[in-house]
Amino acid sequence: MVSIALDNLGAYYGRRLTVSAISTPVFSGGDVVAVIGPNAAGKSTLFKRIAGLLRGPGRVAVTGTDKGKRAISYMPQDTSANAVLTVYESILLARKQGGGWAVGDDDLALIDGVMSAIDINPIAFRNLGELSGGQRQLVSIAQALVREPDILLMDEPTSALDLHRQMEVLSFMRGVARERGMIVFIAIHDLNQAMRFADHAMVIEDGRLRGVGRTADVITTALLRDVYRIEARIETCSRGLAQVIVDGVSPKLAGAGRVAPALAEAELTPALAAQ
Repeated sequence: MVSIALDNLGAYYGRRLTVSAISTPVFSGGDVVAVIGPNAAGKSTLFKRIAGLLRGPGRVAVTGTDKGKRAISYMPQDTSANAVLTVYESILLARKQGGGWAVGDDDLALIDGVMSAIDINPIAFRNLGELSGGQRQLVSIAQALVREPDILLMDEPTSALDLHRQMEVLSFMRGVARERGMIVFIAIHDLNQAMRFADHAMVIEDGRLRGVGRTADVITTALLRDVYRIEARIETCSRGLAQVIVDGVSPKLAGAGRVAPALAEAELTPALAAQ
């Protein structure tokens, strides 16, 4: 079974160390890890460092796989792609990237299965340039999955999707992690969805690790106050799901900018008690 641990990991942009001293326990196949934190905290930078796209100190310790560099796949937040390709062509290209170009029945079956699972068959032969932002995100998810990585890094994969599609995709990814024994890291702003779908959480702030562990142990009222600067409660609904209820902004912000309490809810979905 695949596993990964970060050991004092850091990342450089130019000569500047923008992420530093990130160490985690071992995550194993089947785990879904929510990577949370404010905007510009360093989540995308961390993903690029894990994927080998940035240099820096420390070590990414991966065991239990024979895929080498192909064991880790990174799905960036920017879903721009070659607009002249069709959806199907782009997914096929992703499948064959880094390998031979011969296309077999197993390749086609995998592509068809992934496209059906995330319901993008109706747009299979549309050009990427014709798609909405949400549709491009779904295509990017398909491109990542057909590479069959052991570790998948997804940078805000649902930011352009409506609430129904967000729930579908996150539920699907949790199932894929279990079925394939894959480790899925998801950078996400929605804390309610993080609590609903993720086994573990990592909190990044100013390029440093503020907390890591079981999601329920990491997302606390103290975290919401100290990192997100909001006053909130964590309640359990009738189905046993934890949810964040925002009461208002932290006094640190309320006194300085007179931010309306409603704005504090911008990165949190409504309570999921009815689901």
